[in-house]
Amino acid sequence: MTETLSLGPLLFHWDAEKKRDFYFRIADESCFDTVYVGEVVCSKRAPFFAPYLTEVVERLQRGGKQVILSTLALIMSEPEMEHVINLPETTDLLIEANDIGTAALLTGRPHVIGPFVNVYNEGTLEYLANQGAVRVSLPWELPSESLAALAKSATVELEVQIFGRMALAISARCYHARAHGLHKSKCQFVCAEDANGMSVETLDGEDFLSVNGCQTLSHTVCNLMDELESLREIGIQAFRISPHAIDMVAIGQTFRDVLDGETSAAEGQRKLADSVHFAPFSNGFYHGEDGAAYVS
Repeated sequence: MTETLSLGPLLFHWDAEKKRDFYFRIADESCFDTVYVGEVVCSKRAPFFAPYLTEVVERLQRGGKQVILSTLALIMSEPEMEHVINLPETTDLLIEANDIGTAALLTGRPHVIGPFVNVYNEGTLEYLANQGAVRVSLPWELPSESLAALAKSATVELEVQIFGRMALAISARCYHARAHGLHKSKCQFVCAEDANGMSVETLDGEDFLSVNGCQTLSHTVCNLMDELESLREIGIQAFRISPHAIDMVAIGQTFRDVLDGETSAAEGQRKLADSVHFAPFSNGFYHGEDGAAYVS
């Protein structure tokens, strides 16, 4: 069986036209089977891209992609709540719930559980499957032993992120705005200045984390190229790549070629190293080590 290769939702705040053109290229040139669209981090960003969303979805579908609509990871206002409540009536797309309240609203309707929902044990996985989930994208921090245990009991498709900065936390406050001396309500959308997130350093000047609006990401880029075969062996069927401001068509093709046996993992690693220059790789969570570590 050919595994599903997914492009996760774009977490960063890019210019609306740049974002539109990015998805057009993904539709026309990429090998991704599934593409997630929708605002996950900050609802204030959504209106910028809203005029292009229908066109982007149609283009992706014409390109043979399954399109899944991602939702907010943290709902903090009445308008955000109303949007989520009304969403099942306004779209025919499969919806990804990134908040357990959103998942409850989708009960009885096929949907996806996103990695922001804590699925750490078989009981939670079974409950969500019984509620209508058809795919569960597992949290970034799970080690291989936990992934194997979940895969053994799963009755739904399981997805794991194999590339991209990892989401560590999300807050009601906007770190990005505060770093520029601004309040969240008058943030001037300064997060748009950092296409891959804003680096945060320790007091010793070492890169430590990355900030994306009110979201905290890892500084390192998760890279499970060498772990693809073991992920496949334990029963993971879907592999998620998180988009960044690099050539995502090439990144997707590199992983697809390794999954299909067209090239070796070592060659795949060389290509990734040539493409990613803004941060080092990590795979520590998978090996039960510190998340920022890279275990060769």
